[in-house]
Amino acid sequence: MAYEFEFSSVLPYTGMIAEGLGRTVVLTLIGTVFGLALGVIGGACRAWRIQPVSALFRIYVEVIRNTPFLVQLFFIFFGLPAIGVTMNAWTASILAMIINLGAYSTEIVRAGIQATPKGQIEAAASLAMTRFQILRHVVLPPSLGRVWPALCSQIIIVMLGSSVCSQISMEELTFVANFIQSRNFRGFEIYIVVAVLYLVLAVCVRAILMRIGRVCFKGSV
Repeated sequence: MAYEFEFSSVLPYTGMIAEGLGRTVVLTLIGTVFGLALGVIGGACRAWRIQPVSALFRIYVEVIRNTPFLVQLFFIFFGLPAIGVTMNAWTASILAMIINLGAYSTEIVRAGIQATPKGQIEAAASLAMTRFQILRHVVLPPSLGRVWPALCSQIIIVMLGSSVCSQISMEELTFVANFIQSRNFRGFEIYIVVAVLYLVLAVCVRAILMRIGRVCFKGSV
């Protein structure tokens, strides 16, 4: 017997879906801002071998890049309370996304900085610029421009990975989809809708990020 689609069964939950989508967007926005900031700091420290911070970032990167995001999320939400650090699902989700994106962007930014021609750094040093001034004005802007597409891809990956936050009852898009499916038992329809929303969101976020890159790093992206 042919399957009969009933997308009308999803319509009563349109408001709930919109709220879940909004939470996913906010999670992505906050995670991106602070995750990239952490990545820039970590990438600079690692590329310029600023000790002992560089060694700490190296350990941090290895731990995060070699463990699943879901395990990291569970550790924050379920593990930390064992030592007295408790937080709600919203805070735990944001923290997990920041930590995860920060680790991956650290390595991406480090690669961009290390690709800077030594001649540029030596020329800046000959002008009596401090190490921080060289990093801020000479090294960092073109380095970020070179790796911006890679950073955009990583942001998209982290955004899509936010779906696992539903496992700690964070009411983002996937949590809403699971809730609706448990009510109307139309899993095929609701997950098609959610998949399309994630696809549209990913395309829009990538377009916005690339636009930002072209404005901020002219000639590099």
